[in-house]
Amino acid sequence: MRLRRLVLAVAFASSSWLMTPHLCAQASAIPSATPNPPDQTGARGRKLLDQMIAALGGDAWLHRNTWAEYGKAASFYKGQPNPYVSEFEQYFRLRPYGQRVVIVSKQGVFIPTSKRDVAEVFTPTEGFEITYKGKKALPKEVVDEYRLRRSHALDVLVLDWLPQPGLVITYDGTDIVDRKLADKISLLTANNDAASIYLDEGTHLPMSISFQSRNATYHDFDTWTEQLNDWHIFNGIQTPMTITRLKNGDMVSQRFLTKIDYTKPLPDDTFDPDRPLMKKVK
Repeated sequence: MRLRRLVLAVAFASSSWLMTPHLCAQASAIPSATPNPPDQTGARGRKLLDQMIAALGGDAWLHRNTWAEYGKAASFYKGQPNPYVSEFEQYFRLRPYGQRVVIVSKQGVFIPTSKRDVAEVFTPTEGFEITYKGKKALPKEVVDEYRLRRSHALDVLVLDWLPQPGLVITYDGTDIVDRKLADKISLLTANNDAASIYLDEGTHLPMSISFQSRNATYHDFDTWTEQLNDWHIFNGIQTPMTITRLKNGDMVSQRFLTKIDYTKPLPDDTFDPDRPLMKKVK
């Protein structure tokens, strides 16, 4: 069970943690202290990002702050599925950032009951396992990987990267993603952090996000990919219902969402790691 919880922690996401003081509905309207040269490549990349933001829901997507997700998650090792499929409830807050994942377990033979007796809470810098006994820090490697993935998430790229001085945006042409034609846009920050977004050529919705990080053990580079599929509209916001993560081409985790609620009010202590779970909550 302990292994299962740690594996699940790696499966969730979901830097500068979205401390952007002002949000703009147009990527091209976000100012930069050192504007990119007005070349055709940069202009097309900005235009495609504008179209992506509009397709996601425009201001509704940009200004969402708290929401709840429900679904199931599976993890993989060397492409092989872990035998456990876990049900979860996941709560987000973008400003200030926080995430709470509640693991739902089923107990009982004749009348199974749902128990929510384990949660994981992530802050911008830390991660904890929460039970009715209190909190315990998650392993450093789990938190480091979570922070790495979080710093390249779509909302971070749009809300935090785009306003950065010296950001370079390029349109890299088309590529094939999941047997579909996609427009590739690359982002490069002034400190040489890079990420690529692949957009469906027809809908302009993001199909995939990829970036690289240096492997501390082998001193080469790992390629991380997040694939976004099965888009549906909730409260005026487009949401991918299937999220697949890959590392160096091997599937690492997959989440299947069943319900999204962008209107759910969340109290601040939802993201407080010092708030223990109530014992035997059903």
